[in-house]
Amino acid sequence: MSVAIAVTNLRKSYTNGKETVEALHPVTFNVAKGELFGLIGPDGAGKTTLIRLLTTLILADEGTATVDGYDVVNDYAEIRKRVGYMPGKFSLYQDLSVRENLDFFATIFKTTVETNYHLIKDIYEQLAPFADRPAGKLSGGMKQKLALCCALIHKPSVLFLDEPTTGVDAVSRKEFWEMLDRLKKQGITILVSTPYMDEASRCDRVALMQDGKFMDVDSPANITGKYRQPLFAVKGDDMYKLLHQLKEKSSVLLAYPFGEYHHVVMKESRVSLDETRQLLGLTNEEINAVAADIEDCFIYSMTQH
Repeated sequence: MSVAIAVTNLRKSYTNGKETVEALHPVTFNVAKGELFGLIGPDGAGKTTLIRLLTTLILADEGTATVDGYDVVNDYAEIRKRVGYMPGKFSLYQDLSVRENLDFFATIFKTTVETNYHLIKDIYEQLAPFADRPAGKLSGGMKQKLALCCALIHKPSVLFLDEPTTGVDAVSRKEFWEMLDRLKKQGITILVSTPYMDEASRCDRVALMQDGKFMDVDSPANITGKYRQPLFAVKGDDMYKLLHQLKEKSSVLLAYPFGEYHHVVMKESRVSLDETRQLLGLTNEEINAVAADIEDCFIYSMTQH
């Protein structure tokens, strides 16, 4: 396997007055060339810190990392030529037009829009009607597409995307992941972070992150396949009251809202649907055995760490 990103015991902390905060505990992982790798976790999990370390924007306290074979400390200048980076906050020049922003970023990397247009063609065609519009006046979805074009225009070998779909509508999120699938087919390695658990299934592999730690690193299918606890979906008339009642049951390991249902994880490793209904004291409530998805696995992993 050819490796695009190699990380060994990378660690980062910040000092806030007298307090030291471990933003990233030592993590070790590899990303293969051409792989779409996801960092999955809530705000404060350490996703942005890890991406900023790998894009040479900050220095680690300990550990080593290479991107495309180059060391993030000694070869930072070479890495910056080879990677594309899309930060979580829209950071393009809002008073420049769509076309002017794209030309500007191409010029920085000593290339032209025409040279690498094939990389952004599918994306830019959606932006073309707004080519003369100031970037600051674009919709959230269009800002997202423009930022991705600017990150791609110099033909990077590795693309880093920090929560690119946060704050955009569901349709734009779907379109964005379809774009990433097409970019992956062109051989670009992609590392993307997201707080949306449902987006994990679009990745080849994911790292589940919480409090600066990796709880698990595997393919989405393998992560859900390792889930062994009995899991049930429960629904009743008074969902607020029902959740509190479920949490008070001694047989329940976890109970949490999940869409229009509450998901309940039982302590016993083997328990039937009828046994669970009895243990939970349910009468008219709806209850079904369900398969765990990434969000269920993430919540369960938190209890184990």
